[in-house]
Amino acid sequence: MNSLSDSAGPPERLVMFQRLLGKALDRLGAGAYAVDADGAIVAVNAQAQTLLGRSTDEMLGQDAHDLLHRQANGMSMPRSRCTMMAAFIAGHVRQEDQGFFARGDDSLLTASWLVTPLRLTPQETGALVVFHQHDPSGGPSPVSAIHAGLLTELERLALLAETTTQLTATLDVHEALDRLVRLVIPLLADWIVIDLITETGEVQRSLVAHDDDGRITRRQDLQGTLLPVPETSPLPLSRALRGAGSTLATPQTYQGPPDSPIAVEQRRLFHTTGMHSAVIAPIHGLREVLGALTLGRSRQSVPFTTAEIPLLEDLSRRAGLALDNARLYQRQRKVAETMQRHLLPQLPVVPGLSMSARYLPAPHASHVGGDWYDVFHLPDQALAVVIGDVAGHDLDAAAGMAQLRNILRAYAWSLQEPPSAVVDRFDQALPHITDVGMATMILGRLQTRTDGQWELQWTNAGHPPPLLVTDDGQARYLSSGHGLLLGTQAGIPRTDALITLPSLSTLVLYTDGLIESPGHTIDDGLERLRQHAARLARHPLETFTDAVMEQARPADNDDDVAVLAIRVPAADTPSPPTGDKV
Repeated sequence: MNSLSDSAGPPERLVMFQRLLGKALDRLGAGAYAVDADGAIVAVNAQAQTLLGRSTDEMLGQDAHDLLHRQANGMSMPRSRCTMMAAFIAGHVRQEDQGFFARGDDSLLTASWLVTPLRLTPQETGALVVFHQHDPSGGPSPVSAIHAGLLTELERLALLAETTTQLTATLDVHEALDRLVRLVIPLLADWIVIDLITETGEVQRSLVAHDDDGRITRRQDLQGTLLPVPETSPLPLSRALRGAGSTLATPQTYQGPPDSPIAVEQRRLFHTTGMHSAVIAPIHGLREVLGALTLGRSRQSVPFTTAEIPLLEDLSRRAGLALDNARLYQRQRKVAETMQRHLLPQLPVVPGLSMSARYLPAPHASHVGGDWYDVFHLPDQALAVVIGDVAGHDLDAAAGMAQLRNILRAYAWSLQEPPSAVVDRFDQALPHITDVGMATMILGRLQTRTDGQWELQWTNAGHPPPLLVTDDGQARYLSSGHGLLLGTQAGIPRTDALITLPSLSTLVLYTDGLIESPGHTIDDGLERLRQHAARLARHPLETFTDAVMEQARPADNDDDVAVLAIRVPAADTPSPPTGDKV
């Protein structure tokens, strides 16, 4: 378990506790600090800084016992003899009228103190220490004025802060729901039910989960689609789905004649789960009601009360904002994926050839990018074969890619020259008719010879080399025809390379996202791709392409990937010796 003082933890959590203690405890006139599960100080209020003569920066992250706890003579306190540490380790509440704390100037503060467990997150319990300068007259200690309700408020705010942190850290609806489950079970309830309203107005019972002896278990049999929201039903779930206030519910709430299919489903829910008490709140988005959140208790004997409704409403409000953001992101991603799908071409049907292509967007980008592939017929019936990469993986890169693809098609069709000449003319035109800065690309001409074998002529503008995989499981890179990437305007003439493709061989064109990763060299990536492709040589082409994408792509890749695989048919005559030549 990571403690709150872990340097990898979110700094806003420490800020939250600092604010929390300042607002909730300053009114007591007592010093207070919170420690995490490791005993490190995670928050200090203003009175504690004054009483201890230490700044917040001096205390945050420090071991509270080593820094502060002292014996009456000012010497360090052995942990085994420290009553505050004993209470902290046991998770008990303890109060003493006289204890000793080390101040910043090496003097001693004699103080009465109280230590009590404090839930910092649903997964971690630390402690809250409240202390006040000792009154030698024997008057009542201010620390005794601490009420349980104050600690409840601290824990409530801590839970809400953790909920905000967890739910805003993901833009995936399912992941957000899973995180919400882990936050509230079993801390607040034994059961959680989340009903979401779909874009068609139906209610989707998206999640039903419960505490199963320390494990969170989903009940798939209770999930599914319900009918539209009843417009007039006064029952709690129906009201919540219309955006009305939160309500307590029991099995008796749904024992009367059902007024809607939702009421029937609710009766089944209470009967199947054994919930004796539940609280139901609407989930509001920024513009509309997104659904309803239900927490239920079956094992926990204490029923929900109206005092707990504000906490559930706070949770549902935060869940609504997170779900709203996730849904908006999913809509944008769907638009982006549709755009990318239309930008990437359908592969032509060519008798004898098998072709397969894949595009995978960057995992943390806009689901569009600058990688592309293309295959199209030229006037002489040869095939133009293209793989390319515009820098970036966002909408700007996708727009640049669309420009380059369309311009290249026009040049390749109209010039009817070798690939190197086409790319030279294409490169010269780019700064004048596009906004693209740098890009890499391979342009090839694929055609049959008179003896029935397939021949590839290509030029490479700064792109990773094509991979040729033969039917007998050999794989090698075609490194000839290599030149500078597009956009350099170096004026160095490009060259072509030519190869006869062996019978049943597979040509693999790909972008650098398939081989590059922060933790490995390019050579490592190239060798990994070569080995995987060689082992897959005789697999069906669709299987081959999927497996290459899955096995060769680095796990820590953060770039988009395009792959184009072309397999030539068996030749009617023996294949001549092959070799890529200029």
